[in-house]
Amino acid sequence: MRYNSAVRATHTWWLCACLLGSLPPTCRAADATAPGTVTTPYPTLENLSVEWAIEGDDNLNGVVAVRYREAGAAAWRNAMPLRRVPAGSNEGFAWTNKHSGSILDLTPDTLYEIELTLSDPDGGSTSRTITQRTRAVPAAAPGGTVKPVTPGTFSAAASSAQPGDILVLEAGSYSGFTFGQDGTSNALIVIRAAQPGDAIVNGDVRLDGRSHVMLQNLTVNGMVKFNNAHRIVVQRCTIHTTHSGIVSMSSGVSEAYIADNTVLGPTGWSNETVGASGDNLGEGIELTGPGNVICYNFVKGFRDAISTLEDAGAYNQVSVDIYNNDIAVGADDAIEADFTMGNCRVMRNRICNSFVGLSSQPGLGGPAYFIRNVMYNIIYSPFKLYRGSVGDVAYHNTVIKCGDALRIIPGRTWSHARFRNNLFIGGEGGGTYGGYGNGNGRVAYLTDVDSTCALNFDGYASIGTGTFEGSIAGTSFSSLAQMRANTTEHDAVEVDMSIFAAAVAFPATGPFPERAAPDLRLEAGCAAADAGEPIHNVNDGYAGSAPDLGAYEIGAPLPHYGPRPADDAPPTRPAGLSLKPTD
Repeated sequence: MRYNSAVRATHTWWLCACLLGSLPPTCRAADATAPGTVTTPYPTLENLSVEWAIEGDDNLNGVVAVRYREAGAAAWRNAMPLRRVPAGSNEGFAWTNKHSGSILDLTPDTLYEIELTLSDPDGGSTSRTITQRTRAVPAAAPGGTVKPVTPGTFSAAASSAQPGDILVLEAGSYSGFTFGQDGTSNALIVIRAAQPGDAIVNGDVRLDGRSHVMLQNLTVNGMVKFNNAHRIVVQRCTIHTTHSGIVSMSSGVSEAYIADNTVLGPTGWSNETVGASGDNLGEGIELTGPGNVICYNFVKGFRDAISTLEDAGAYNQVSVDIYNNDIAVGADDAIEADFTMGNCRVMRNRICNSFVGLSSQPGLGGPAYFIRNVMYNIIYSPFKLYRGSVGDVAYHNTVIKCGDALRIIPGRTWSHARFRNNLFIGGEGGGTYGGYGNGNGRVAYLTDVDSTCALNFDGYASIGTGTFEGSIAGTSFSSLAQMRANTTEHDAVEVDMSIFAAAVAFPATGPFPERAAPDLRLEAGCAAADAGEPIHNVNDGYAGSAPDLGAYEIGAPLPHYGPRPADDAPPTRPAGLSLKPTD
């Protein structure tokens, strides 16, 4: 067997410790960590992924603390510790032994220093400091050549386009097209409507194999597709489609930016359309590949509103951001983050009228982060952690649905999940919808949970049933006291609809017809206030004695969901996150 220097050093330490009698009798060489290479794959605009490959640590007690700062700044800030990801395999995919995690809500195009401190009581403790830059917000090249285009001249202009060209489409009807030119990292080719809504493309737009091409302000009656592509931008477009909207398959697309679009599909909201076997059609935004950003879009009327690819179609789905989207109807899944392979970040999305809220079926090792999402009038489950999902992290989500509040019954073990500071509100109105039962109003009904999963500091309610009961990992309870005593939810709280500052209607008569998204900010002093656990880089800015439960800190404004006005600056700091430096 061949050893690298880190492994050799660890084994030498262990042998010396044995000879000197200083090694605890129960300590094994395989429990010590042999630290390997640190990488920061596929930076996005606002988030950085960090992976630290290791060998050993079989007892999984190594911890990596994270601090970060803008390069040259004096003060450090704490981020979440990296998640311990043991090597594993599932559904034909495998992942390696590592610590992995994300640093969230950074400034685009900024260099950061990252300090990592590995602590393992069995040996191998060390520290590393690295740097990485976030990506810039894509934009047309300064001084790019502006070329006015009409329906009659578009074909010639497109075939001769050069890096930096800005093709400005005058009002009119354009045929669907396949574009064949590439821009460069410093000089995108831009295809832009002179005025939003005036340039109408009737047919599909294909950018297969292309790189550094931007579509802006177009109305497309068809599909936008770009297989095997790199750094494609689709921004402020309106897509009307009879099947799927914005799609990338095969080797997918790397580092795409899909932002501020309105994507409208063919699927309605009824008992006949919902569920895996419902009469539903299409994927609103469906991408595979690494480093993709899907943000500030409005998506309505699809089987799955926003999704990664599954099974053999999944390709290198790492460092994927899905945030601040507004989803109105996902007849199967609102966001289907299936087969993600580490540092998928699903944050601050508003979801209304969907069968499943957030799917991780499965997560492949993780971490897959689900943070500050709002889900109202979900039918089946807010989290579909099926097919042996590993590594899901759910923080500060707010859920209101009829039937069981938190219902996860996959039939296969799910593991290494962590839930904190969520609000799960269920109750009357449960039944069978789309062929699936959604429960009778239990606050939690979780099966196939293994001992590596930890749920705590969550708020629960069952509206209109007069009971507080459920089951977690085979342990049943019929009161909050029993939940606290007999499950990992030692600090859970019971809530009701009075926690909201505005009047919010509970869907007691079932999920149909469609319901408007309500304001789910909390009332000061309610049962959910100051009831959470502090989490660095997620809720540092809390105002009271502890973070509030759910998606919104009391006193914070609503995040912006869906397309931003055209003159908006890049995304501002989300509510509830602090810029305070920490020592």
